[in-house]
Amino acid sequence: MKVAFNLLVIGADIGLQHARQLERLKALGYDAVEVPVFSGKQEHYAALGRLLADIGLTAGAAAVATPEANPVSPDPAVRAKARDHHRWIVDCTAAMGGEIVAGPLHSPVGVFTGFGPTPEETGRCVEAMRAMAEYAAPAGVRISAEAVNRFECYMMSTIAQASAIYRAVNHPNYGYMFDTFHANIEEKDPPAAFERYHGEINHFHVSENDRGVPGSGHVPFAAHFDALRRCNYDGWLTVESFGRALPELAGATRVWRDLFDDLDGLFSESVAFIRREWAAAGERLA
Repeated sequence: MKVAFNLLVIGADIGLQHARQLERLKALGYDAVEVPVFSGKQEHYAALGRLLADIGLTAGAAAVATPEANPVSPDPAVRAKARDHHRWIVDCTAAMGGEIVAGPLHSPVGVFTGFGPTPEETGRCVEAMRAMAEYAAPAGVRISAEAVNRFECYMMSTIAQASAIYRAVNHPNYGYMFDTFHANIEEKDPPAAFERYHGEINHFHVSENDRGVPGSGHVPFAAHFDALRRCNYDGWLTVESFGRALPELAGATRVWRDLFDDLDGLFSESVAFIRREWAAAGERLA
């Protein structure tokens, strides 16, 4: 198991200027970071990857589909842009030495038709995810599509939807993410949903119900950690919290107030919480 931190709360353009914060994360006990891959060139991510390797942090990518490159669009030209965008994400992740690409890669957040996904859209999604997984496999980069709640997307909102797409994609390099924030909205019993589908889930986001400091809200983390330990989960446990440092992201995630006192407190409290809960779950199940 690796404890990781999603760097979107710091900004969308992570680079060498963030060396001190990255070093702080390592000093606090983090094993890995999810780097936003939203723009830039491979050279930038290669330099960042060298810095992360020197610090001792494993790299992964946080990435999204965009409206201009929508994988489920009825327009073949837009889907071609989506294929190119997915390949660019993989190339940047590989340049960084990253292990995984995680996020709502299946469809753009905030784009709705007023209906649920049609069979045609689902087919396009499956095709796009399979193509991305195939492209990423030779580079050793795994794909983890994120089930995002119904207020942010309609293509993949529940773990059952994610599972259906996973089974249709049917590629060893493809899996999907379990995010405790989204599951808290969509699942009747989130820890049970994880246990039911754990064999297909290849990434895990630790995110509080308000997207603040994990453990400060009402997400049933003790039950989640028990489920993780029962299922012998050995992937990343990534802290995902949002703030107001990046106005575009704050608007997209509807963050209108401060959810934590300061970044260093968020860093330190989150890793301590995960380590503590992981150990406690082990003791309960011993």
